[in-house]
Amino acid sequence: MKQPSVGEALRRFLGPFTQRFSVGPRILDCFRRLSRCHTGQLGWSLIQCHTCSHLHWTPNGCGDRHCPDCHGRQRELWLEKQRHDLLPVRYYHWVFTLPALLRPLALQNQQLIYTLMFEAASQSLLRCGRQSLNAQIGITALLHTWGQNLMNHPHLHCLVTGGGLTPEGSWNGPKNDRFLFSVHAVSKIWRSKFIDGLRELRSQDKLQFHGKIQSWSQPTDWAQMLHQLRQSSWVVFAKGSVTGSQALLNYLGRYTHRVAITNSRLLKIDDHTVSFRAKNYRKNGRVEELTLSGVEFLRRLSLHILPPRFTKVRHFGLLANNRRKKALEQARAALADSPHRADLSQAPPMPTPTGSPIPCAVCGGLDHRCVGRTDSEGRFSAITQGATQLFIRIGLPPFLDSS
Repeated sequence: MKQPSVGEALRRFLGPFTQRFSVGPRILDCFRRLSRCHTGQLGWSLIQCHTCSHLHWTPNGCGDRHCPDCHGRQRELWLEKQRHDLLPVRYYHWVFTLPALLRPLALQNQQLIYTLMFEAASQSLLRCGRQSLNAQIGITALLHTWGQNLMNHPHLHCLVTGGGLTPEGSWNGPKNDRFLFSVHAVSKIWRSKFIDGLRELRSQDKLQFHGKIQSWSQPTDWAQMLHQLRQSSWVVFAKGSVTGSQALLNYLGRYTHRVAITNSRLLKIDDHTVSFRAKNYRKNGRVEELTLSGVEFLRRLSLHILPPRFTKVRHFGLLANNRRKKALEQARAALADSPHRADLSQAPPMPTPTGSPIPCAVCGGLDHRCVGRTDSEGRFSAITQGATQLFIRIGLPPFLDSS
């Protein structure tokens, strides 16, 4: 039985979805790209096996960062870059969740609210690093906007170094390997910094208020909403720690370049509905089957299309892009004889990447190269020397061959 895919759901239900909901061009363009991924409508690639030189055509992917078919290879390339920046220390995993009250505001002001989430969470952790360790820590933060049921649920996953560099250039680590900082203390700082950021955005008249939250444009209702936020507990979760370069890359790989739903979670697509697996956290994470109408499935999927050029993985502190190289050199020197240095030899192996190449149909080899491509109209462009002659020899992809 063929595995259902997000692309298939889009091809079936995009028409009814656009008839029922008015969506912006950004979401519509994204959905159209995803619906054409690996169908041949975006062109074809001419692939050659390095071992036996066998040639075959494969349909092009869309390359969109929201695509479950294309994100695997992008993740591998990103993780390979991060491999060189990992420090030999224990890392701690923190999760910052936006209160449910603010989710409608986030949907209407994605760029501003998601950026504020990064700023407030990173500043909270960096402040605790200075106060508890007298050191600057390193943070890699990743934005997710979904829950298992595809509803809007913005939260940040932060991977934090177990310690940091002191002003004197030494390395200070936590006294207890199980805990980095007090969750209660981090939560209070996170709440305070986020609310301060909200007030500043409101004073600069940068926020939009529509629909159910239109009343927040009035000073009285806005003040009442802020008071409600101050009185509530903000969810911050410390999930534990992990050590070892391979284990850390594996851990990062679970969260970076993840999309709202993968094809492997889809169970069935018929003429009217989409069924998929989802964990029910109200029942201790039990996996259940959830069935939605096709239009509702696309509506929920549309909640997680990020603004153009929005960076959903960011680095702070020691790992900030403007100082990373020098700071990492200092950190490695400080960790050379430090008791906080982790033993990387005990790290488990990385699992087989999800984007591993398909074996050659002739020899089974995994070493392939793309020698040329056609566009959606069948025009061929060579990538390697001699590709044009190969193209002439084997002709157009069957899908485009008019003969």
